[in-house]
Amino acid sequence: MANPKRKHSKARSRSRRAHYYSRLKEPDLMECPNCGDTKMMHRACPSCGHYRGRQVIEREEIG
Repeated sequence: MANPKRKHSKARSRSRRAHYYSRLKEPDLMECPNCGDTKMMHRACPSCGHYRGRQVIEREEIG
């Protein structure tokens, strides 16, 4: 198995990792067409349980 001949410097390691950390971003949000609440894209709405125009999660009414 290959082993490095010399230690990689901190600058070299950190510049390599900088590409990964620059790509991290917050998830895209959209407005739910059913209830108008904010939800993540391609996920069921946590407040009403709808996804693509149909009920996929049964939500119990609170109060």
